[in-house]
Amino acid sequence: MEFTFFTLILLGVIFVYLASGVRIVPQAELQVVERLGRYHRTLHGGLNFIIPVIDRVRSKFGTQEQVIDIPVQKVITKDNVSIVIDGLVFLRISDARQATYEILNLKHAIAQLAQTTLRSEIGKMDLDDTLSSRDTLNATLLMALDGASANWGAKVTRVEISDISVPEAVQHAMELQLRAERERRATETEAEGLKNATIAKAEGDRQKAFKEAEAIERTSDAKRYEQIQLAQGQQQAIEMLALAMQSNPNAAEFLLAKDRIKAWEGIAASDSANKVVIPYEASELIGSLSALQSLFVGQNAGNIK
Repeated sequence: MEFTFFTLILLGVIFVYLASGVRIVPQAELQVVERLGRYHRTLHGGLNFIIPVIDRVRSKFGTQEQVIDIPVQKVITKDNVSIVIDGLVFLRISDARQATYEILNLKHAIAQLAQTTLRSEIGKMDLDDTLSSRDTLNATLLMALDGASANWGAKVTRVEISDISVPEAVQHAMELQLRAERERRATETEAEGLKNATIAKAEGDRQKAFKEAEAIERTSDAKRYEQIQLAQGQQQAIEMLALAMQSNPNAAEFLLAKDRIKAWEGIAASDSANKVVIPYEASELIGSLSALQSLFVGQNAGNIK
């Protein structure tokens, strides 16, 4: 009975001893194992075995991305403006051995390094550059923190400046400056619009004057052409009349008689019924009719011959 009880106790101790050597590590976790006080190996996710008492787990780290809050701090810019700034650092453990033995407190060290780098970088920048260049500041912080954390078994993935606060007086001055800048831009835009409108109007007036001068020139050319054509027609008519008069001596008398008859027809067409108009040159009109009669008679006789 005593032997059997001792055997059960011994088996139980052996079972507990063996069971303590079985380590089931979660998927997103790394465990650093020391053997007799010195680093032995790193356990990854899944089933692992260690030697109880001789081996022990020194530290555990998650492989998921972690967030470290940069404490709020006051920083002085290059133009001596005191601002309050804070941010966030995102990192991931890449080497559990370095994170255990190269740095005492990884998260605290990252936070302190981020604060120091922030003070150093913002001290090189004016307030306007600090407020408008967050991306540049984030990139600078990321480069500095990633370079330092590489020796600590961590990888800084990104840095974000979450908030930048300025004193109320400085903020009021910035609002006034922004308002003045907007008014200046509005004035410049209005002046530019007036200048463009003046230039456009002057160009329109110039084009109008040019078109009017061109129209006047074309009208003058048309009138000159008309007068030239009329003069040429009159010249040709006079030349033809001169030829006719040379061939027939009674041609001039015929033309004078024709004009007198036309004038007499105008007088005869008057609306006055109580007046009888006898032209002063009636005898000449009768003579013209005689000249016409002799002309027609001569022509008819020539035709008969």
